[in-house]
Amino acid sequence: MVDSFVKSKIRDDKVTLFVKGACPYCRNAVAMLKEFNFLPGCLEVVDITGMEDIQDYFQQTTGQRTVPRVFIGRTCIGGFSDLQNLYQQLPSMLRQIGALL
Repeated sequence: MVDSFVKSKIRDDKVTLFVKGACPYCRNAVAMLKEFNFLPGCLEVVDITGMEDIQDYFQQTTGQRTVPRVFIGRTCIGGFSDLQNLYQQLPSMLRQIGALL
């Protein structure tokens, strides 16, 4: 069930963030990504507050259970610090998956 939920949110042509509402790193990740001009439907923020089973799933599949979990296409790039480290490369990465206007 968790597996199918997560996989239903992740697509080749979009960026998906799994977040918790009270997390400042999650808010920062969303704010950073909103700087880019995404095509409609190509940036999805999924609030998993109270869904510990999804974080357990991420531990098994990505090696980390922290939020945010950031997926560019079907690839998990990590969390907020990883997103910051990739900031200069993000425009070309987002163009590669066809997510930008």
